[in-house]
Amino acid sequence: MGKNSVQELSKPDREALKAIYRLTRAGDEAHTGALAEGLGVSPGTVTGLLKRLSDRGYVDYRPYHGVGLTRRGRAAAVAAIRRHRIVERFLSDLLGYAWNEADRLARTFEHDLPQEVEDRLYEVLDRPSACPHGFPIPEREAAELPDLPQLYDLEPGQVATVAVPGSVQPDVAEFLDGLGLHPGARVEVRDKQPFDGPIVLRVAGEDRVLGSKVARDVYVTDVQDRSA
Repeated sequence: MGKNSVQELSKPDREALKAIYRLTRAGDEAHTGALAEGLGVSPGTVTGLLKRLSDRGYVDYRPYHGVGLTRRGRAAAVAAIRRHRIVERFLSDLLGYAWNEADRLARTFEHDLPQEVEDRLYEVLDRPSACPHGFPIPEREAAELPDLPQLYDLEPGQVATVAVPGSVQPDVAEFLDGLGLHPGARVEVRDKQPFDGPIVLRVAGEDRVLGSKVARDVYVTDVQDRSA
């Protein structure tokens, strides 16, 4: 996939490719209803968008069944996510926006940037490895993003770094922040109750209890065993 073909994608195209990528990480096809809800548009609008992307070779679309990304589409989706995370870093590091504001603001102008501006931002920011939410920024031309475990996947004795997606509701983000579970925080799992019970975490020297539902909204990187 060449640089010029990615630059030809519109804002709706890129947002759709990002949404399809996230919905199909487990290998299943994405469905029109889920895409419409995620993008905040009507099913009819999504159908037209998918037909256009299919004609251009970015998606495999079967009406009434679902949609998946072609190899070209996956590369374009990862490139769009990379740009989003770089712009978030710019908003956070250089303009002082909070991590939970960067996601919303980045989407308002990231699609209008020339590729050379994205590249310059990346260099000016000293080639950051992660966005303000804690998720990795992939290398240029990467074909995939790494799969990150959820916080609830960890077992007692494991230590990891917190990553919080922008899709988390504001009240949940505020709750997590009050527990010290902000992006970049280092946590240790102290205990985990069976049958979807709560998880006990050591955060900044204090034990915190988190329910399984919210713990599945949080992701982690750099997982290690305490004994390692």
